[in-house]
Amino acid sequence: MMMYTYLLVNFLSIIICFIFSYHHKIQFNLYFKPFIISAIIVSIPFIIGDAIFTKMGVWWFNYDYVLGFKIYNLPIEEILFFLCIPFACIYTYYCLNKFFNLSWNKKIEDIFTLFCVAFCITVASMNTEQIYTFVTFFSCALLMVILKFVIKVNWIGNLAVVYGILMLPFFIVNGVLTGTGLESPIVNYNPKDFMGIRILTVPLEDAVYGYNMIALNLLLFNYLAKIKQVN
Repeated sequence: MMMYTYLLVNFLSIIICFIFSYHHKIQFNLYFKPFIISAIIVSIPFIIGDAIFTKMGVWWFNYDYVLGFKIYNLPIEEILFFLCIPFACIYTYYCLNKFFNLSWNKKIEDIFTLFCVAFCITVASMNTEQIYTFVTFFSCALLMVILKFVIKVNWIGNLAVVYGILMLPFFIVNGVLTGTGLESPIVNYNPKDFMGIRILTVPLEDAVYGYNMIALNLLLFNYLAKIKQVN
């Protein structure tokens, strides 16, 4: 049964969201197509980066917990991760944004964005030798600048609220992947390539990595689904 662990993590991450997508007050099922397209597009650079980092030894997988099927030297479960986790997150964002007013004051959102950018640049500049830390935080800073000041989206504050709520399930899911409750981690990290700061068993970088993935998914999803948000 150990070999189904990662697959089960993916399944449990989406099953409730998938079932309630068909609820008459939610009807997220109407947006399955734009979600799938956006998730596939966003997953491509993440999978490529994942494969490169795996080859470099930045992280590696414990094959006792996976089926053993590989794509580009990645377990099939790792590929599914880039579809399942965004589905759960975008579904949650859609529901919360549908039923609650999450909008921020523009000036506050601008200040928040600049603070996050400054923080990410600072962390990246202090950890140039740790490739996972540097790439993750620098790319987050760049992404937020592009989203807010180039594309000029108006949902960065909304996403911050939703992502904050998602931190609990995030740390449960990533906690299992990084060893919480298991004899050994499913995903192992080279201590030379990240800061070493963990929340339970989850590297801090994973939270920023997850934000990058969800923000890009949300950007494409909103565009393809023609969902607009009015502040």
